[in-house]
Order: sequence, then structure tokens, then C-alpha cells
Amino acid sequence: MSPPKICVVGSANLDLNTYTTRLPVPGETLHAHRFTMGYGGKGANQAVMAARLGADVVLVARVGNDLFGRDMLAHLRTEGIDTRRVTSTDGVPTGTAVITVDDAGRNTIAVTPGANGLLAPTDVDATRGAIESARVLVCQQEVPVETNLAAMRFAAGAGVPVVFNPAPASTTIPAEAYRLSTVFCPNEHEAAVLTGKPVESPEEAEAAARELMARGAHNVVVTLGARGCLVATPRGMTALPAPAVEAVDTTGAGDAFIGSLAFFLARGDDLVTAAQRANRIAAISVQSPGTQTSFPHAADLPADLME
Repeated sequence: MSPPKICVVGSANLDLNTYTTRLPVPGETLHAHRFTMGYGGKGANQAVMAARLGADVVLVARVGNDLFGRDMLAHLRTEGIDTRRVTSTDGVPTGTAVITVDDAGRNTIAVTPGANGLLAPTDVDATRGAIESARVLVCQQEVPVETNLAAMRFAAGAGVPVVFNPAPASTTIPAEAYRLSTVFCPNEHEAAVLTGKPVESPEEAEAAARELMARGAHNVVVTLGARGCLVATPRGMTALPAPAVEAVDTTGAGDAFIGSLAFFLARGDDLVTAAQRANRIAAISVQSPGTQTSFPHAADLPADLME
């Protein structure tokens, strides 16, 4: 069977990772005990995760025509990702993310969009064929909303399912984005921002999912960190606990989940089964440091996970 084809429209960043005993408070300077550079951006992360599971992935993105951008392109090609729709842009830097991780695995992230902010609907127009021939389209919110909507419209017109990850959190998501989302997948923080209500208990997660579906999302998956996720469909709610693990670094866990979810959906799994499998892969990712460096390959996973 040929690999499932996934199109990801999204961001590509260079990650600057600092590891500290605890997260600093405003105005405080801390000594860090480690520093690394890596590859990130929600779009690139989700694309890499899906590719490592065996998907045929096309990434639609922009990087700067600079050292970081050239390094990113070479890396994506090494991961087997089709980069023909990744545009090198003059006069603007490749996006960066400055990440601080404490010894408990918690993190703070500050993103400079750079070239990501210039990804335009015209980039999507040039990629229409790749979107319409995909099994799943994946979008997030680190690129302009008009660009996401252009891609989602092409997908909807061709009957291609859309996985929309509304991250970073925003209260200005257009109504059309909900209606075009086959699977609308926020984490608990994003769900709280979107609904204006706390999402700290299973009951609150269910209430948030119902509200997001009322706005037009066909299905909703709320990820809940160590507590797993909640899958909401027109047929009802399903709570899926995550495996209990010792977290080393939670950076990128949400992207591991989204990339895995897209892969299993593209392969033909139903939403609950896909979310169960994505839960397990995200739990594996938090047991290693870094973002993409923590993402497992299919060959490293238990056989039952890839059946």
C-alpha cells in the first residue's frame, strides 16, 4: 500500500533551547545548564512527525534566504519531506523560537515569525493540486489566517479532511475556520482562550468541546497534556487517558500528537483510534529532550501501535 499523502500548511522555525532548573520570573536572570539549537515551527514539526510514521508529506511554508533557512531546507529534505513548496524569501529572517525548559519538563516559548508571516494565499494557490490530492490537510495559526482559509477551502472543495490546530491561542478565529475544520484540535489552554472559560476538569473540557462544535467544527479533540485527550463527535464524547510516563521535556508534544493524528486519519483509522495512537506517541515524545529530536520513527514504536 502506498504511503498516505498529507499536506501541511504552516510554519518553519529554528528553535533555540535553554535548559534551566526552573523557569525564570520577569526581571530574573538564571544560569542555564544546557543550550541546544534545533528545528521547529508547528508546521515543520507536524510534517516531520507524520513523515517519520511513514506519510508522504508536502510542506507549504516560507523561510528566510539566510543560513537558518538553508539549514532548515536541508533538514526537511533529510526527513523525506517534499520541500518544493517551501519558499526562500529575501529580506526577512527565518522564523525563530526561543524556548526555556525547566527540570520538570515545563516550558515557555517566544516566537519571532519572520518569513512565516509572509506565507500568503498566493503560495497556497500554487499548491492547490497538492492539497486536493492529499488524504489530510493540516493547518495551524503560526501563519496568516487568510492563508489557512485559502488552503482549507481547496481541501473542503475536494473532500479532503482538514485537521486544524488553533495554536497559538487566539480569540479572533473566523467562523469559517470552524466550519471548514473536520477535526478542530486545541489543547486545554487554547480551548479556554477560545471559549473564555476554564478548561481544567473533564466536565469543563466537554463543555468547551460542545461550544466549539456549536460554532461549526465537525469534530473536536481537546488535548489535555498528561491527562490524555477528549474526542468529541456528533455521536458523543470519548475520554482517552494518556500513558503514565516521566516527562523530561514537553516541548513539541502537541505537535507530535497532531502529526500522528493526521497520519493515522490519512491511513484510514477512525478518529477515536487515531487519537488513541497519537496519545501514545505524544507520551513517548515527552520522555526525551528537544522538539523534533524527541519524535519517534515508526520502526522504533511497538508493533501494535502501527498495526
